[in-house]
Amino acid sequence: MSNATNKVMTMMEENGVKFVDFRFTDTLGKQQHVTYPAGHIDEETFEDGVMFDGSSIAGWKGINASDMILMPDPESANIDPFSEEPTLIVVCDIIEPDTMQGYNRDPRSVARRAEAYIQSSGLADAALFGPENEFFILDDVRWGSDMSGSFVKIDSKEAAWNAERVYEDGNMGHRPGVKGGYFPVPPVDSLHDIRQAMCLVLEEMGQNVEVHHHEVATAGQCEIGVAFNTLVKKADEVQDLKYVIHNVAHAYGKTATFMPKPIVGDNGSGMHVHQSMTRDGKNLFSGDGYAGLSEMALYYIGGIIKHARALNAFCNPSTNSYKRLVPGFEAPVKLAYSSRNRSASIRIPFVSNPKARRVELRFPDSTANPYLAFAAMLMAGIDGIQNKIHPGEAASKNLYDLPPEEEKNIPEVAFSLDEALKALDEDREFLTRGDVFSDDLIDAYIELKGEEVQLLRMTTHPVEFDMYYSV
Repeated sequence: MSNATNKVMTMMEENGVKFVDFRFTDTLGKQQHVTYPAGHIDEETFEDGVMFDGSSIAGWKGINASDMILMPDPESANIDPFSEEPTLIVVCDIIEPDTMQGYNRDPRSVARRAEAYIQSSGLADAALFGPENEFFILDDVRWGSDMSGSFVKIDSKEAAWNAERVYEDGNMGHRPGVKGGYFPVPPVDSLHDIRQAMCLVLEEMGQNVEVHHHEVATAGQCEIGVAFNTLVKKADEVQDLKYVIHNVAHAYGKTATFMPKPIVGDNGSGMHVHQSMTRDGKNLFSGDGYAGLSEMALYYIGGIIKHARALNAFCNPSTNSYKRLVPGFEAPVKLAYSSRNRSASIRIPFVSNPKARRVELRFPDSTANPYLAFAAMLMAGIDGIQNKIHPGEAASKNLYDLPPEEEKNIPEVAFSLDEALKALDEDREFLTRGDVFSDDLIDAYIELKGEEVQLLRMTTHPVEFDMYYSV
């Protein structure tokens, strides 16, 4: 029995665990789970895994070859902070029973292969990722779409549109205005305590919380900053963070969403991703170049810019993502890099410690499957390093206010999901190196996401009645 498995069995005994919850992430980035009584789990479970039906997961197996293995990772074990009965959460990889290798469409297995590839390439020991997941906490959400029509209504006591509303216990009047949520103290920031509760639960689950605050938008936009980690572990942590935020909000009688653009006319929610690479504990992105970056870091940026539109398919994988990435507004759509200049989609944060030197990619959002998105960003960066793709000169001007003759020379992200999927289809070779991503996975992903594009394309939007009803 391995040390990690021994620790899990001890954890189960010490905490009186009654159930073990095996979790995995599907292609679309949604966590799935199956729960076993603790008495059915022993050391052999962690060696052999458990069987399940892969044909029931969207975009995975056909019914004729559906048996797959959930292989628990004992190092991921955590006590579920929300379950009424003592329950152990264990994250699993999906294993093909005939080869005992990671399933090529399993996002966590893709992330594991990406980590193996960076080591086999000799470039680094590890890649570090530090995402900033923004989200909204709302009081009420309703929507519907059928043959009779469609609508969406959201509400928040913090929202600027509720200044005139009559509440049974009174309207206290303290709330952020439109684009006014950054950083007023309570009572304007009415979500301070609920974020504190979220932070404490995250720390209970082993995450290193660094900061929390209200974000720019009215109606409850927030951010909780958690420390960076290696690729697979950080993707696991993102899934846990979403689980915690959704469930704490629910316990408070509220609802949380990571949709990039749930509110029209105010800031959307992104997932800025800080990235670096290390060898023997040394930060390989720290050097004597621009803003303290190494040549490797600049080449990494070059790879990101080269493949950005294909990356959009994984980093901005929802039709809603492109309600946030709109040209002409203060959105990270310009594929340029700069130190401290937030109009560029790639920012070099100012840090006094060279060990903290890193690259911040600003166009991703939290609808991304973190395993696939982080792996794809890494593969783009590695391509830039291996082929010495220099990103050119850093942006020194405000990219939102350039004259047309200068603006046309700066490449931009994709502006719709179908554009991004087309770019991924045409620019995939960098992802398939080292068998990290397979063509089979990419084809299945494009097909799944194409169904979302088609559904939205065929659905009449209420705004179209404003524009066309009386034509």
